[in-house]
Amino acid sequence: MLQISHRGTQMPASPIRKLVPFADAAKKKGIHIYHLNIGQPDIETPQIALDAVRHSTFKVLEYSHSAGNESYRKKLAKYYESVNIHVSPDDILITTGGSEAIFFGFMSCFDPGDEVIIPEPFYANYNGFAMEAGVIVKPISSNIKSGFALPPIEDFEKNITSRTKAIIICNPNNPTGYLYSKEELETLKKLILKHHLYLFSDEAYREFCYQGKHFSAMELTGVEDHVILMDTVSKRYSACGARIGAMVTKNKQVLQTALKFAQARLSPPSFGQILGEAAIDVPSDYFAKTKSEYISRRDTLVKRLNAIPGVFCPNPGGAFYAMASLPVDDSENFCKWLLESFNHKNQTVMLAPASGFYSTPGLGKNEVRLAYVLNEDDINKAMDCLEKALEEYPGKISKRQAESAVTNS
Repeated sequence: MLQISHRGTQMPASPIRKLVPFADAAKKKGIHIYHLNIGQPDIETPQIALDAVRHSTFKVLEYSHSAGNESYRKKLAKYYESVNIHVSPDDILITTGGSEAIFFGFMSCFDPGDEVIIPEPFYANYNGFAMEAGVIVKPISSNIKSGFALPPIEDFEKNITSRTKAIIICNPNNPTGYLYSKEELETLKKLILKHHLYLFSDEAYREFCYQGKHFSAMELTGVEDHVILMDTVSKRYSACGARIGAMVTKNKQVLQTALKFAQARLSPPSFGQILGEAAIDVPSDYFAKTKSEYISRRDTLVKRLNAIPGVFCPNPGGAFYAMASLPVDDSENFCKWLLESFNHKNQTVMLAPASGFYSTPGLGKNEVRLAYVLNEDDINKAMDCLEKALEEYPGKISKRQAESAVTNS
């Protein structure tokens, strides 16, 4: 009998996408779904970027350089300069989405059996890339009551072994929305120097910081060879389908190694690079308007969530995600129930169960991630559905149990 690989069996399913079949079935029944489960913004992609693709005049769609078009890398270096990240075009490798930047970094810096430390909850696909690279994730738990602040440095120290090669952060964080401060980054700097570690920094949501200023890991001094920046145009310009990202580092050996993996996949998408290069020229007020819109959405979502009995949601400092604790026995069962068995005025809401963003078994069982990527009117309607659903859900737990779950998480 033919069998699939052990690697394929062990590969985790996406907690963001695995409920899609239930959503598809609900839609076939005519139920409208408010998608708060996935970071797909409804903000329009900048016209200047779309026009660059539409008005392309080349007659042959050629391979680009494996590191990406030189013109794009030069322009991207100027963009980074504008946000206080001082790099040259030769420090940049263009990738097929931020996902490939993560994968190339893992494959270039780690051997099978190596360990990486990640504060949890974390972007679920880190688990998948670690599985592909044979890397062991060592989670350090953060807490919803603290808003998911960086865990105590002692927790990191306790988990560092001879196989530890890196610490990974996402700043601002997906799924929590937490914005790491300069002081927290400086603390990590001391740690990576002490133990000779890489620091991987996923900064896909750099432009969307609401409580404080973004401080990039690339701004740390004295650790230039340690820092690997992972980036993408997906969220910055609401261009998720372009599949263009970047791996940025001053470590030439790492970059040259990553280029070999890039050569094996030949080149990043040409149309995506055209879009990404053009998007850098968006008007100066583009991010101010987008940021203002996300702040309004965040404020609406967090206010509505915390007004529901038994629900707790800390105020996220960046990105466009919020984590909430719900008065339910199991958030994954609740999210399925929302799609299979519930509707309010022929509408329901799709959420992402938080357990998939944790590596430690049992954590996040009564938490969900919500992406405030819909307009405020739709967010309010989605919260109407959620409030009604929590009144009807058979697996609802008491207020005391819900409060205890938040305290102990």
